[in-house]
Amino acid sequence: MGLLDAAEIDHALQDLDGWRREGDALCRDLRFPSFMDAIRFIDRVAVVAEDADHHPELSNVYWNVGIRLTTHDAGGITELDVELARAIDGVVEAAS
Repeated sequence: MGLLDAAEIDHALQDLDGWRREGDALCRDLRFPSFMDAIRFIDRVAVVAEDADHHPELSNVYWNVGIRLTTHDAGGITELDVELARAIDGVVEAAS
């Protein structure tokens, strides 16, 4: 899978809620009502990621969750990252 260029990434970000580019990754930060809500969200993201065979970098501090998507094998952002970001947005909507 090839790397996306800056214009392709900018275009994709227009349709991704709350995502931003940080270097070679797409990132999003979320805040949940409780620690357990954050953990349940991470659990749901894990299922989506496993199904996609593309795994995000996830961090959790209390009720805050950070997500970082990059395609390590390609050395940056690919369509896999954009697709997983969209799928994660679906998890966010379902959790709301």
